[in-house]
Amino acid sequence: MGKIIAVTNQKGGVGKTTTAINLSAALAMRGMKILTIDFDPQGNASSGLGINKEEIEYSTYDLILDNCEIEECMVETEIKGLFVLPSSVDLAAAEIELIGVESKEYILKKKVENIQSFFDYIIIDCPPSLNTLTINALTTASDVLVPIQCEFYALEGLSQLMHTIDLVKNRLNENLKLMGIVFTMFDVRTNLSAQVVENVKENVDSKIYGSVIPRNVRLAEAPSYGKPIALYDPKSAGARAYEDLAEEILDEDGLGNIQNEIVIKSNKKKK
Repeated sequence: MGKIIAVTNQKGGVGKTTTAINLSAALAMRGMKILTIDFDPQGNASSGLGINKEEIEYSTYDLILDNCEIEECMVETEIKGLFVLPSSVDLAAAEIELIGVESKEYILKKKVENIQSFFDYIIIDCPPSLNTLTINALTTASDVLVPIQCEFYALEGLSQLMHTIDLVKNRLNENLKLMGIVFTMFDVRTNLSAQVVENVKENVDSKIYGSVIPRNVRLAEAPSYGKPIALYDPKSAGARAYEDLAEEILDEDGLGNIQNEIVIKSNKKKK
């Protein structure tokens, strides 16, 4: 049964989507079967993995409104073993459309349960806010990975996020746990980045991954080409950092490769 990781931080611009994209790719390139769920209406994880949102018939919006089956929504990427449930801007309206829907906090969970056995890891890119979508991601996930930008306000909002995780755990998903924190946008040229790392270590009683993601031009460029850094520039510092993070997670989990094959249906717009 695959491990489900929600990549989340209520603070925007911290490298959340970059981490979801590149961790997914790094794990897939190590032979894992990965499903990346783009649950952010901005849809950056979808485009960053090469999905043309103009060409797809169904998105995660259609999925949670029960307009399609999960196999119809899924798209295969150019990396073997890496699949995506793409997002669209329509997802922003989902919160309003789900008003009054029974057990709306568990819609995604019920969909994902049907295909969880086909993947080693399912990685959910959450929106940078606390709303119905984020709650759905947290009720679906077993683990939460929190990217933190190495900047002055790094701890701002982190205590609120921890509180949210505890609330969801106590009321909606008793299996949810904080998997750990990963530092992003680390700048070796400044003392500030190192100070932020130390400050977080002193104030947060959670696992902190040794792999630190650097501030890297190639990493920032890759999404505009629709490629994870592992394809865009595999020798860059950013690529090596996400490779290290993937190795840390694999060493920690010790998961074996899932051999089950999933049959997906074409998610192309009908002409």
